[in-house]
Amino acid sequence: QVQLVESGGGLVQPGGPLRPPCAASGSIFSISINAMDWYRQAPGKQRELVATITSGGSTNYPDSVKGRFTISRDNAKNTVYLQMNSLKPEDTAVYYCKTEVRRITGVYTYWGQGTQVTVSS
Repeated sequence: QVQLVESGGGLVQPGGPLRPPCAASGSIFSISINAMDWYRQAPGKQRELVATITSGGSTNYPDSVKGRFTISRDNAKNTVYLQMNSLKPEDTAVYYCKTEVRRITGVYTYWGQGTQVTVSS
C-alpha cells in the first residue's frame, strides 16, 4: 500500500509563489524508483497533468505551466515538491500528486487527497 499526502496549499496573491509538498509512505515504496506526477482540477474542469518527474530525474510540463512550475524530490524524505511561481488566478485548483506502482499482480495507481490552491487578490 502507498499513501500520498499533499499539504501546503492556501490563498496566494497573483504573482506569488507556493511550494506544496507531497509526502509518500508505504512499506516498500520509494519515490526514487517511481515516477511521480502532480495534477490539478479546477471547478467544472477535467483533472490535468501539470508536472512529472521520472525515476531517472527527468521532468516534463505542459505549456500552461512551463517556466513557472518546477517539480523536484527529496529522496531522503520520500517527498516530492511542486514549486509554483508567478501564480495566476487560472492556477486556482485542487492539486493532487499521483504515482503508479507495477507489481506482479498488475499496475496500481495511488492518489493523494489533494490540497486547495487559490490565487486571488
